[in-house]
Amino acid sequence: MSPLAMGGPALFIGDDTYVALVRPQLDPADPGVRLAAEQAGVSPEEFAGPGNLWALMLDQEDGEGGGFELPGLRDAEAEDFAERLRLALGSGEPFTIEAGPVLSLTARPADAYGHAFTARVTPPEGEDMEPVTLDLGVLPDAGLLADLDDFRRSLA
Repeated sequence: MSPLAMGGPALFIGDDTYVALVRPQLDPADPGVRLAAEQAGVSPEEFAGPGNLWALMLDQEDGEGGGFELPGLRDAEAEDFAERLRLALGSGEPFTIEAGPVLSLTARPADAYGHAFTARVTPPEGEDMEPVTLDLGVLPDAGLLADLDDFRRSLA
């Protein structure tokens, strides 16, 4: 099957190892979506869905990854998470920011330009995934702040 083109807001935190808060939005006119819908026996619009369901995804440097849906998450809550992370980055102090019970980001200043991040991911009950702690490494503040701004604009 051809790859599906996905749009929608996404905030990736990390590089080779990362966590991402995403709200995929499939285009029913995309040929890959049309083919997948045909193979699934549904209309492209039904296959693409409403495009309003958030998910948490993760990937580790060794290629192990996973993710799960966050059915109760609203855009305003995702924006609040991004804003709290933005404010914490400017504090110059170690911090922990949570996105509900499923994601906890801990960071400490690593140098004058970045923070060392650790993510703790706790899947909701019923998910076929174990809790995991990821060392996201040192991320440059300027790059993360730009990503946060882009993410918040994508929600508008």
